[in-house]
Amino acid sequence: MKVTVFGIGYVGLVQAAVMAEVGHDVVCIDVDQAKVDKLKQGHIPIFEPGLTPLVTSNYEAGRVDFTTDAARGIEHGEVIFIAVGTPPDEDGSADLKYVLAVAETIATHMNKHKIIINKSTVPVGTADRVKAKVSETLAKLGKTQTFDVVSNPEFLKEGAAVNDCMRPDRIILGTDSAKAEKKLRELYSPFNRNHDKIIVMDIRSAELTKYAANCMLATKISFMNEMANLAERFGADIENVRRGIGSDPRIGYQFIYPGCGYGGSCFPKDVQALVRSAQGVGYTAQVLEAVEAVNYAQKEKLFEYILRHFGGDVSGKTVALWGLSFKPNTDDMREASSRVLMERLWAAGAKVKAYDPEAMEETQRIYGNRSELSLMGTKEAALEGADFLVICTEWQSFRAPDFDLIKSKLSLPLIFDGRNLFEPQMMMEHGLHYYAIGRGLSVKEH
Repeated sequence: MKVTVFGIGYVGLVQAAVMAEVGHDVVCIDVDQAKVDKLKQGHIPIFEPGLTPLVTSNYEAGRVDFTTDAARGIEHGEVIFIAVGTPPDEDGSADLKYVLAVAETIATHMNKHKIIINKSTVPVGTADRVKAKVSETLAKLGKTQTFDVVSNPEFLKEGAAVNDCMRPDRIILGTDSAKAEKKLRELYSPFNRNHDKIIVMDIRSAELTKYAANCMLATKISFMNEMANLAERFGADIENVRRGIGSDPRIGYQFIYPGCGYGGSCFPKDVQALVRSAQGVGYTAQVLEAVEAVNYAQKEKLFEYILRHFGGDVSGKTVALWGLSFKPNTDDMREASSRVLMERLWAAGAKVKAYDPEAMEETQRIYGNRSELSLMGTKEAALEGADFLVICTEWQSFRAPDFDLIKSKLSLPLIFDGRNLFEPQMMMEHGLHYYAIGRGLSVKEH
């Protein structure tokens, strides 16, 4: 099937590569000529496990191509994905200007029936706005082509996006067109062989399903962080509580890990957007507002621990920081907890020596060259000359470090762990003063 994808970000590029891998003929459109040129040269703009060989092999095989020529892409695709960004507007609502600009472009160049698929995360009612924009543009141009608009939200996890796209646990199709449904069942048939994963529903329900899914996961995280804050005050251990409730199959173990707050391109933006959408229909989303507030406060936890330990004064301290990305297996630093911590430390007069397996270039791009930040080549190098260690991201390479080496390198035997990677008893045995989330205020060294 001939497929066109507008937008070569996390969603668009992964979707395009996976569609090409199963044999579809894919053209990707982006306004950024430099990005297009780099992709053709095999330079992938994001780090996502498994994505680079997938893009490279399919480009070399001629199954996927990249261009800034929108007219070519629209002529090519019988199915056209809109996968452009929907950044937060000033009030937190999703900004649809890029989505609507693509809709207008499609209408301008289309000369036969098209199936237009909203893949971007968009508020309820966006499909109606896309339909209206396409219809309005066609009318202005005196064109009479027919089209369908479908909501087909993505459920990809950064760090596992290729596998999630290749082996989806559900495929949501929001459509009122039997013709579009039939065509999309054909499009997705390579991913739908073991059992029927396709769930067809009305368009607005499909749009809300995406937000509801992300907001539910964000709610689980903020709930556990709330419980962690209570555990500290009650003298309980949140890790024991987590195991206790996770064993209940109605709750499960996923997304109940306490920590220093969630980040990324989805959860913060989507919670905020649904809160604003609710306000737009006269409803106060009290649970979601609380989820957002708890997460905002949770990102301050590590700095609060540090200030408390040092009596409110960290000026002149040098901090070793492990982990910059908002989660492992990505270089994405959008809404990352590390950014809040570093900016608080700098404002308080401290310096940071940081290491991350993938997010060093992104950190450099965001912060540039500044005297308070040193980006180190290894996690061990970050310890050199540092007073204490802070962990913000749960990369696998951080889970079994040499604790004796850590203690020998730091001027203080002190770790602040925002992801609860270690057991407090083990830290005590290594003579380390250890702060973790919801595990008591601290475990003091013998």
